[in-house]
Amino acid sequence: MGASTVDLHTHTLRSDGVLEPLELLRAAADVGIRTLAITDHDTLGAYRELGAAGAIPAEVELIPGVEINALAGDIRLEWGELHILGFGMDADDDAFEAALARQRAARRIRFERTVERLREIGLSVDNELAHLDRTRDDALGRPTIGRALMAAGHATSVDDAFRRLIGWGGPAYVQREGMGPRQAIEAIRSANGVPVLAHFSEAPSQMPLLRELREIGLAGLEVYYITFDRDTVALVGAVARELGLLATGGSDYHGDTTTYAEAHAALHVPDSVAVSLRAAATAASAAT
Repeated sequence: MGASTVDLHTHTLRSDGVLEPLELLRAAADVGIRTLAITDHDTLGAYRELGAAGAIPAEVELIPGVEINALAGDIRLEWGELHILGFGMDADDDAFEAALARQRAARRIRFERTVERLREIGLSVDNELAHLDRTRDDALGRPTIGRALMAAGHATSVDDAFRRLIGWGGPAYVQREGMGPRQAIEAIRSANGVPVLAHFSEAPSQMPLLRELREIGLAGLEVYYITFDRDTVALVGAVARELGLLATGGSDYHGDTTTYAEAHAALHVPDSVAVSLRAAATAASAAT
């Protein structure tokens, strides 16, 4: 079992994970996580749900978290999008919730269009998605469609579904719509949050881009990402130090191929990461 007590990147069924928020929280607590952020895409639903239910164990600090897939458009990008994590936002900030609601609405449109395209090419997953409660305001994502394609026998894994069918260049690919990096960073900042660039292994070769993002308001870089090898952690960590960016880390747990305990065994996030994030979140809140 891994020794990490910190995980700042996880997902639940409120976006594209496989566990209910309470299931993830209990699994994390059981293996020794003491500082947890549920960073579902475009929603603070899991955080609010667990808080309202009084379900957070005394020994676990649950930090408000979100992940926003920011599109190219308002900044020079060679990639289609950057993933911006936000930590410590005011969960009652109406403007931030409105921005996330627009993101979720765009996700829902993309989700339905992707399902329609699959139907048109003879790969219907309507039956496999029939269990979804479409009345919930969850942030629907393509991994859910990937799992449906697996269940229907059209793909061997979520990765296979993305590679052949619903990812870039696939016959059922639908372009994403939503915020750009500047909008995402500014929205997180405006809600007293700390914006962090997720799983960006290209950091050492993209210093001009990172400096531009820092000028916009980027505060951190995900250094201790679960799939980064030791050398990558060292290189990305050096970039964070050079630019004065906060280092964060996490499992990016979705649950498709492993239990949370199995993912945790491969996770190595220093306790100091939680200390630094708390300080940054306090400073962000005090600045407004």
